[in-house]
Amino acid sequence: MNSPTLSHPTPRRDIQGLRALAVLAVIGAHAVGWPRGGFVGVDVFFVVSGFLITGALLREAQLTGGIRLAAFAGRRARRILPLAVVVLIATAASAFVVFNRPRAEQTLLDALWSAGLAANWRFTAVGTDYFHADDAVSPLQHFWSLAVEEQFYLAWPLLLLLTVSLLPAARRRGAAATGAVAALAAVVVAASFAWALLQSADAAVPAYFSTFTRAWELAAGALLAAAVPLLRRIPPVVGGLVSWIGVGGLIVAFAVIDPEAGGFPAPWAALPVAATALVLAGGVPGDPRHRHLFPLTNPVSVFAGDVSYSLYLWHFPVIVFAAVLLPARDATTALVLAITLVLAVASYHLVERPFRFAPYGRPVGGESTETPLEDAASAPVPTRVRAVEPVRDAAPAPAPRALSTRPAGWTPGTRYYPGAPSATSTSASSGAPELSRAYLGDGPGVPEVPAPRAIPSPEPAPAAAPEPVPASAPWAAWRARFGPPALLAASGLGIAALAVVLVVQNVFGGLTASLVAFPPAGAADAASDAADADPGDPIAALQAELAAAATATEWPQLHPSLDEVMTRSSASNPARDCFSPEVSPTAAGCSTGSSDAPVHVYLVGDSTAMAYAPAFRKLADDSDGGIRVTTVGLYGCRFTDVAVQNDGAGVMTACPQRKADVRAMILADAPTLVVMSNAYTLGHTPDGADLSADALLAAQEAEADTYGMPGRIVHLAPPPEGADLGRCYSPAASPYGCAAGVSSTWGQMESAAEQVAAASGNHAVSSLPFTCWELVCPAFAGDIPTRYDRTHLTVAYAEHIVPALRAELAARGLL
Repeated sequence: MNSPTLSHPTPRRDIQGLRALAVLAVIGAHAVGWPRGGFVGVDVFFVVSGFLITGALLREAQLTGGIRLAAFAGRRARRILPLAVVVLIATAASAFVVFNRPRAEQTLLDALWSAGLAANWRFTAVGTDYFHADDAVSPLQHFWSLAVEEQFYLAWPLLLLLTVSLLPAARRRGAAATGAVAALAAVVVAASFAWALLQSADAAVPAYFSTFTRAWELAAGALLAAAVPLLRRIPPVVGGLVSWIGVGGLIVAFAVIDPEAGGFPAPWAALPVAATALVLAGGVPGDPRHRHLFPLTNPVSVFAGDVSYSLYLWHFPVIVFAAVLLPARDATTALVLAITLVLAVASYHLVERPFRFAPYGRPVGGESTETPLEDAASAPVPTRVRAVEPVRDAAPAPAPRALSTRPAGWTPGTRYYPGAPSATSTSASSGAPELSRAYLGDGPGVPEVPAPRAIPSPEPAPAAAPEPVPASAPWAAWRARFGPPALLAASGLGIAALAVVLVVQNVFGGLTASLVAFPPAGAADAASDAADADPGDPIAALQAELAAAATATEWPQLHPSLDEVMTRSSASNPARDCFSPEVSPTAAGCSTGSSDAPVHVYLVGDSTAMAYAPAFRKLADDSDGGIRVTTVGLYGCRFTDVAVQNDGAGVMTACPQRKADVRAMILADAPTLVVMSNAYTLGHTPDGADLSADALLAAQEAEADTYGMPGRIVHLAPPPEGADLGRCYSPAASPYGCAAGVSSTWGQMESAAEQVAAASGNHAVSSLPFTCWELVCPAFAGDIPTRYDRTHLTVAYAEHIVPALRAELAARGLL
């Protein structure tokens, strides 16, 4: 009878070295920003994965004529899920201790999406920009690559099975199957790369995270796996040279690919993909140890490759949490790298390997035939082992040797792993022992090889019944194999935790000290002087509150809380619909106050004007019918006479018409005063021309000229950009960590506003008296949060500054 089996592919050390190089490049890019192009290590992983897994599936198809989809899914689950679930649970739980509530809740959502292997679509939906660390607040963002890979493998084995099934049965186990798989992979590469080219140019963020724009990288590895029979003909010397060229290509990719330059994943990912393919192709012929490729095949690189999955999963949560808990120092980076390594090695021995090779669902008395061959190199496809049929009426013959290398001293019936029971010998009268299944060592990727049956004598004597194998034997063997390393790893993890505590205590002065950022010396005295100012002056009173906040070392009880305002964002702003591109606002619908009021004020501009809208509406409500206010504009749309590019959905389409509509309203109503407020950040036109501070404010003044109200235009400065509350705000940290200085760009635009106002006879009003003290802009004043993000005032604080705003306008004779 025929007994097909998988041969024992020898693991290639250069592939483990490739994994090490890839993961270290990714960690370096995330932890220290070097190498700048280190993020392409993910592309290396994709190609290696496609090569190994497709090679394993091809071997199975050629040996059996099909692919066991359930068995493949089981192998993937054992390989991927245990450690991923541990990291997700640990990260989500830690987020509720370290982060503020909105950020913790977002992390929990990220964890749920990641557990569902859909993290890439989650980050696409929220518009995360992978290349900007300030925006990458999720400690689970790196799970996008795992989601892409597993989504690919939901479809890829099925496509291979369908492709092979279309072939005649007699040709499914030969070169025809390889050729069909190669053709399928080539089609996927071409289609996915073409789509990636289009998406990378038109929608960079979706292109980066999309499975459809990344499938070509995995399929490139699959195409290479199908080409192994041809690659095996390459002379080993030439293969070694090709591998070295590939390593050089990867180093170049890490050095020259710029995450800010665009064109990723296509066409720029083609460089690391091609370089990885060269290393893999060059390593097919020759000794799998590839000692000539020592940067990849030395023991340190191989070990790093072994733990690369653990390193990848742990590194980003550690980096993100450290950014909140520890100050930015060289010692912090060293500590982060050390913690990542300890967690990776410990989880490799405690979770990854034990769960991967646990004997659940396996036959009693033996290990499963399900072997993670994707971790081995693409070896020559073995021929089927033909077992020798019993021959009747023949003389006894010696048993044929098993087709594998046996360890010294091997005897038939012995299982070579710790704790296995010995099998009994067959009848001595037969003169030939019955060979049981033998195991080749205990390393990963080692399948069982059925040995041929012996030829029995014509009249065999009754054989002694073999000892029954206890049902607990596989688990006993598993405990014996993985228990000691797990115990050592757990002990090492405890020792490392103690070492981290000692380092934090001695280097950073303790965790509490590292969490507290103190204001500069002398700030408390200056704050005291501000508090002694005239209480009847609303601007001085507001400055006293800002001074106290800028020098505070603990968060007060805020109303509303920062968690609440960050969660609601602009949703609580009553003027939101008057600044939305989806709504067509009217003057009547966006006005507050008596229609007979003697003073009519228009507030126009982008989202910074919308943030001021509650202040002006309260100004009208408190005027006893003396002031009417109309607040209208479009967030993302600067009210300038030149278009300023904004990537918000629908903004650039709606902006010209909204400015024209507002202009028509102002000309029809002839208000008393028009207040304009736009962002004080530099920009560029839709065709890419840069706009300076002077150019932007001149364009804003030119737009105001179209209203026909000389001398009655106020350029109201937006608040200076504050700290990123999502990153800096932690209930355990000092509020001074969320205080921000005034940027030079904001200062330049404020100065430009004053110049254009003076030249035209209009007015420029600074926001510094309302939002900052001594050029320090805190996250709260009194018991009110000042902003809900970097730029926009909270509704509560906008209403709080009304007395100071009224005093400022009245002092200029505008009210």
